[in-house]
Amino acid sequence: MKSLTVQAGDDRYDVLVASLEDCRSRLRDHARGRPLTLVTDEHVWSLHGERVSAVIPCEPLFVPRGEDAKDFAHLQLLLTAFAERNLDRSTAVAALGGGAVGDLTGLAAGLFKRGLRVVHLPSTLLAQADSAVGGKTAIDFLGQKNLVGMFHQPALVIADVSLLETLDDRQLRAGYAEIVKYGGIGHETLFEWLEDHGAALLAGNREYREEAVWQSVAAKARMVEADVTDRSGVRALLNFGHTFAHAIESAAGLGQVLHGEAVSVGMVLAMTLSAELEFCSHQDSARLRRHLADSGLPTTLAETGVDRSQLLPLMRTDKKNEGAALRLVLSRGIGDAFLSDGVEEATLGDFLARAD
Repeated sequence: MKSLTVQAGDDRYDVLVASLEDCRSRLRDHARGRPLTLVTDEHVWSLHGERVSAVIPCEPLFVPRGEDAKDFAHLQLLLTAFAERNLDRSTAVAALGGGAVGDLTGLAAGLFKRGLRVVHLPSTLLAQADSAVGGKTAIDFLGQKNLVGMFHQPALVIADVSLLETLDDRQLRAGYAEIVKYGGIGHETLFEWLEDHGAALLAGNREYREEAVWQSVAAKARMVEADVTDRSGVRALLNFGHTFAHAIESAAGLGQVLHGEAVSVGMVLAMTLSAELEFCSHQDSARLRRHLADSGLPTTLAETGVDRSQLLPLMRTDKKNEGAALRLVLSRGIGDAFLSDGVEEATLGDFLARAD
């Protein structure tokens, strides 16, 4: 078992990279002698429900798979279920699934009775390495990704990499893109390690999966602690490629392009733009693109099928923007990302029009 403690302002919680069975006592502490209310989808429950129930008694609440769950209608249904069960603030609710289940459950838990404790049991590589940590919760609104949300830190995160064995290749690779991101923004040694071991990780090597999840969580924890509510610019670096990615997801229709696939293309776009603006070398840009492509991830806008004319208007809504400035996370080289003061719309529009 590997464990680290995240100190996010007044909130303090542990992230465990360990088997569910080894965390039985921790889960029971949060359930407080009651069956654990657990939010999941029917597919994930069919894969892992029996095992989770053997660790701790559960009462599942089902939501749709993926982005379909992240809207006001399903938020209201989940809040209604919490009310019908008369949940109180002495016990926790759990989220078993990917990032979408975690986003929805975290938001509902944060709103209900001004805050229930939430335990994340992420079952995808993306959620284990990234979204389960940090307290960001959200639903989609008006066709835009994560437009409505709040910060609500978890009480506990358990990342059991054995749950990843049931993931299909597309979901696994999408999660891998977020791990590559951590190498790209501040840890060139991690990026080098991924160049050497990423193929084996994707092929199923459990030791490498645990190491990649651990390194990603540790990197994110440091950034969260330094900028809990994403105001100082430190945490903004976690959005490397994401301004492009969220626009791609919205333009494609939420759920059509997986988040990690959009992030892969977004990172390549951010790195290519950085090279054109002479912040980094074209060699570094090519190196990132090559590794993502070798890992089976998309690296071009053409592969997403989106109408690129829709991207710039969508990027104007990004939360990092200030006034008319489009503030992108750019790069001085692999492992050296920074938040720009702003890119001119004309420059960005021209770049998007001719990007691969």
